[in-house]
Amino acid sequence: MQTPLQITFRGMDPSPSIEAQIRERASRLERFRNDIVRCHVVVDVPHRHQTKGRLFSLRIDLTTPMGDVTVNRNPDSHQDHTDFKAVVRDAFDAMTRQLEDELRRRRAV
Repeated sequence: MQTPLQITFRGMDPSPSIEAQIRERASRLERFRNDIVRCHVVVDVPHRHQTKGRLFSLRIDLTTPMGDVTVNRNPDSHQDHTDFKAVVRDAFDAMTRQLEDELRRRRAV
């Protein structure tokens, strides 16, 4: 990455363990695009539900020479967003799929 990974925490205190999980997954993205210009990850605790527990939201903004790619993982009724590891996995898996799709499109041209 040309610019260091930027991680922003909203609605919660920064956590070294969460940051380590994000850094590990972000480093894997470079195998698809070694020319990543910028990666910004926002970790948010948007609501404090009494019945659902602590819900997490994650947004990844990635900039490459080909353009910007954004992935959002917000709490909804279909996914368990109380397990932070699952939220990170889902968000980075979605980003990986987008980068793979872009790579396939470039190879097809």
